[in-house]
Amino acid sequence: MKPIGIGIIGCGNISSAYLKAMASFPVLNIVGLADLNEDLARSRGAEFNIPATTVSALLADPDVEIVVNLTVPKAHVAVALQALDAGKHTYSEKPLGINFAEGKRLADAAKARNLRIGAAPDTFLGGAHQTARAILDEGAIGQPVGGTATFMCPGHERWHPNPDFYYEVGGGPMLDMGPYYITDLVNLLGPVKQVAGFAFSPRSERIITSEPRKGERIPVQVPTHVAGVMAFANGAIVQIGMSFDVAGHKHVPLEIYGTEGTLIVPDPNHFGGQIEYLKKGGTFENRDTQHPYSDGNYRSLGVADMAHAIRSNRPHRASGSLALHVLEVMEAFERASQSGQATMISTTTERPAPLADSLIDGKIAI
Repeated sequence: MKPIGIGIIGCGNISSAYLKAMASFPVLNIVGLADLNEDLARSRGAEFNIPATTVSALLADPDVEIVVNLTVPKAHVAVALQALDAGKHTYSEKPLGINFAEGKRLADAAKARNLRIGAAPDTFLGGAHQTARAILDEGAIGQPVGGTATFMCPGHERWHPNPDFYYEVGGGPMLDMGPYYITDLVNLLGPVKQVAGFAFSPRSERIITSEPRKGERIPVQVPTHVAGVMAFANGAIVQIGMSFDVAGHKHVPLEIYGTEGTLIVPDPNHFGGQIEYLKKGGTFENRDTQHPYSDGNYRSLGVADMAHAIRSNRPHRASGSLALHVLEVMEAFERASQSGQATMISTTTERPAPLADSLIDGKIAI
């Protein structure tokens, strides 16, 4: 299969993980990388032996077929629109946009240009999550009836060198961490039909405790504690809690309940992890992962699948449709909190096709 030319825009913290993982996929040929901070681009380029260039030059390069957009959330749609205008497919870090309206504008622009858009997270393609899906699909827990999704921590200012964007519009625990959980839930259960929720921000500013800006204060513009319920089209009802205000907790990341059993799904921010299964009347047992991509950080797996899909003329899994649906669901929690009423979800999406085989050797099940 002829490799796809990749251009990367955005050379911040997450770019290192992408660049390391992309080396695993022969279908990806990294042509160049760029950042508005050209010194940062040159530094990252030197680290990975990849040519650094300007954003305009990268967008004009005919060898670039997919632009991988690793900018901060508030720039995701603007950069992706530039890529589409340049005739490139585009794959963005999560979330697709900072609100549903701009995400929809991007989706409409891609459709009008007959180009593809995709977006992280792609962790749902990891071996543990694909095995969990197979367990559900074989009927091991019976009819899914509910579940819980939980991410709670004291805040990212503890470790991130520049945590401001986590507290700006487009950030917060729901838009930052929610994509991992809700995308995996859509992979497991299908689309969401309705949302109810409450959103709260107990502090108007945060104090950075990481270096090099330790002691600086940053304003909080978004809710930092969100709780709610998602009603899925298949009837399942899942409780969700996302917070940057909790010192510690004992909830597991994802639990799925069915009429015949319960499934414990590992952290959807990772590709692997321990799956646990309980059959009604029994006790929890560990289940072995049966699918590839569970033994490392494969960020860019969604890009590789997108590249294969372009060459094979099939749908890609970490799709714009999936990312737009998840974005609408995430935004709905704050809307429901403000209105005091449950919010219907206007979009829907197909469950992505299972990922059964390896993208490394080019064998992949549609």
